[in-house]
Amino acid sequence: MPTPVRPVAGVLLTPGAGASRDHRALVAIDDALAALDPPVPVRRIDFPYRTAGKRMPDRPPVAIAHVRAEAEAFAAELGTTTDRLVLGGRSYGGRMCSMAVAEGLPAAGLALVSYPLHPPGKPERLRTEHFPDLRVPVLLVSGRTDPFATPDELTEHTAAIPGPVTRVELPGAHDLKGQDTAVCEAIVAWLGTLGRPSP
Repeated sequence: MPTPVRPVAGVLLTPGAGASRDHRALVAIDDALAALDPPVPVRRIDFPYRTAGKRMPDRPPVAIAHVRAEAEAFAAELGTTTDRLVLGGRSYGGRMCSMAVAEGLPAAGLALVSYPLHPPGKPERLRTEHFPDLRVPVLLVSGRTDPFATPDELTEHTAAIPGPVTRVELPGAHDLKGQDTAVCEAIVAWLGTLGRPSP
């Protein structure tokens, strides 16, 4: 007998460094998922440094603990567990979500928009050490001219991710300006593939 499909119960979205939960891209994703039938619940969160009025982003241990706490609270509100949540967001936020999952936070998948593979102009400073521990489906949506990660670099380094990887390249750089609709379409399409039994 096939395993029952357990569709995604919700999506937790995080902003990039210097942005808030109300970043236009996160709001657009929230609106797109709310318009689905049935709608997919979304929680957009801020990191502690932002709510404290600070400019310097939280160090990973603080940000990862915050992602875990928010995911667990969101799952509890939905009457489920974190393994039915997709975690992700933009840049720094998506990276923190991926590190939380690599450290053992159960999740249905990761939706990473403009993943910062390395600082601009510093391709040797890779942020990929945790990739071999990502055993969930991963969506990466990125701009073709993103200085944080070229398409070739993403192809090379995401090969270390054991979970199924879906990559979507869009015109534009790190901010993916003008591409909100395309980002939303990519996420909606990918969400539709989660939870389906393998053929």
